Amino acid sequence: MSKTHTIVRMGPDRLLERRTLDGWEPIDVPGRASNASDGKHVTDPDNPPLTDADLMRMKRVPRAKTIRRALMLTQEEFATRYHIPIGTLRDWEQGRTEPDAPAQAYLKVIAADPKGVEEKLGATITPAG
Repeated sequence: MSKTHTIVRMGPDRLLERRTLDGWEPIDVPGRASNASDGKHVTDPDNPPLTDADLMRMKRVPRAKTIRRALMLTQEEFATRYHIPIGTLRDWEQGRTEPDAPAQAYLKVIAADPKGVEEKLGATITPAG
């Protein structure tokens, strides 16, 4: 087994590059955009692109649920911390109802600055983990 290390970074064009003695060289990754200058994409036969039928079948995750999961909070913790009725939050997350315009704006503010919103509401901040 080789004990050499490879240094990899994401370049400014959002494609992977490997460090060499001469600088950085592009890495072609199956299923990702090709680094070739012709702009063609490499496809992975085991993971074909989604069809329109696949996209229609898929269900979007509600924004409230995405934000709550990103903050690593339970429904109860999120509802308590941000003063949202637990039933309302559950309805949003299960797709029974959608947040109205003010609630959507509130969720955007929470996503942008969760600790700031928590401080403004007067809740105590507890470290995650």
